Amino acid sequence: MDRPKLSFFRMSKLSGDFIFKGVVGLFALGIIVLAFLLFREPFIESQLSRNAFGFGFLTGSTWDPVNEVFGALPFIFGTLVSSFLALLIAVPFSLGIAIFLSELAPEKLRTPLSFIIELLAAVPSVIIGLWGIFILAPFLRDYLAPPLSTYLGFLPLFQGPMYGLSMLTGSVILAIMVIPITSSVSREVIMTVPTQQREAALALGATGWETTRIAVLPYARSGIFGAVILGFGRAVGETMAVTMVIGNSSHISASLFSPSDTMASVIANQFLETAGSKLYISSLIEVGFLLLVVSVIINIGARILVWKFLKVERGAA
Repeated sequence: MDRPKLSFFRMSKLSGDFIFKGVVGLFALGIIVLAFLLFREPFIESQLSRNAFGFGFLTGSTWDPVNEVFGALPFIFGTLVSSFLALLIAVPFSLGIAIFLSELAPEKLRTPLSFIIELLAAVPSVIIGLWGIFILAPFLRDYLAPPLSTYLGFLPLFQGPMYGLSMLTGSVILAIMVIPITSSVSREVIMTVPTQQREAALALGATGWETTRIAVLPYARSGIFGAVILGFGRAVGETMAVTMVIGNSSHISASLFSPSDTMASVIANQFLETAGSKLYISSLIEVGFLLLVVSVIINIGARILVWKFLKVERGAA
């Protein structure tokens, strides 16, 4: 018995499905290829620097383009310290904002406040950098640095003159840029906590603060940690704003009042000045490759934590 032949309309529909799958599959494959090239090109172009300095590139503290001696330790130090300080400043604010918006804010305030926070994340970094130069840096120099130097000057962190453009200013700017993403993700995570958790705590006589502390925050802990790591990734990779206010000095100093530099800012400042030296170009590209690796690792870890938490919550629901 002969099989029924497919109609022309059915064959056209199957061909359309096949073409559609092929096209969107190519788009997805293009992302993978682009990610591969993002790693491949800096790795290849930094080979000259790796051959010249080896592991000493990570531990060397001298950055001397004239004598072609390059060590990235001051920039690694500046990146990690400024990002860590930014988290110390931003996390309490971000967590407070997330708790208020998800647990305490009236409905009339919740939506506009959430919109303002998301709008802050959309402000171009160069605008925040200009604000940091003309408003934040003079404020820290004239009003915050003197009492810190007076009362905490026995600590190396608060010694020396404060000129405005410094590690402290760069860290505060980074904190301002980290707050929107950290608070937004933390808010979404807290809102996924089942209502039964809160009702059970309230039924046992807990106050609003005790309910948040005992029933909500422990439940959302891994998601909040993921939000913090996402904020850390944003701080590590930020370029323009921190370049404008950190002072751009390739020296390691224990004082927060001293100028410093980051991996992103040294590339932004010096890459156009390297036309006469291939080793100089290769060294800057290696700094960029290190920054890329660190940023990708941080963001992957954070997204895995958030995804795992949200998956568990949805499964439980």
